[in-house]
Amino acid sequence: LLESGTERISSGELSERMQVTASQIRQDLNNFGGFGQQGYGYNVKHLHTEIGKILGLDQDYNMIIIGAGNLGQALAKFEKNGFLVKGLFDVNPKLKGVAVRGIVIRMTDELPAFLQEHDIQIAALTLPKQYAKEMADFLVDHGIRAIWNFAHTDLHLPEDVIIENVHLSESLMQLSYNISRYSREHK
Repeated sequence: LLESGTERISSGELSERMQVTASQIRQDLNNFGGFGQQGYGYNVKHLHTEIGKILGLDQDYNMIIIGAGNLGQALAKFEKNGFLVKGLFDVNPKLKGVAVRGIVIRMTDELPAFLQEHDIQIAALTLPKQYAKEMADFLVDHGIRAIWNFAHTDLHLPEDVIIENVHLSESLMQLSYNISRYSREHK
């Protein structure tokens, strides 16, 4: 809405875009505070700012990526909304010194010193699943409290560590299912 220059929007207009009722939108937003005005709707810029605060997007997060293969390098190019990639690490000596978006790939044996010198909040794991648990434990032992896990295994770590396990293959299966369902329903 911001990019299209929309200044305000009603809950009814939002409901059409989001496929939920206007009442549900109003109730959900009221749980976080009153962002709209009856008869006026929502100021898009203010709503964007407030939702950003709720999601924690009003601050920057320094992150590292462990596993600088294709997926790791692709993630390094995806710097958005205050998620700042500060380091890329791998074990493959062929990747040592290669720069991705200006970030030089380092070897994982450099991790302890790097973590000590930099304030890192998030580590993204894009390494083979057999190494994920050991690396996650290492990261936790070195102060990392948020892990974005793309390794094809679920991580179970202490309660004070936030983990987002990303399952690309499951997501692709969900997409396939939805395509199949849509095709059946619209024949």
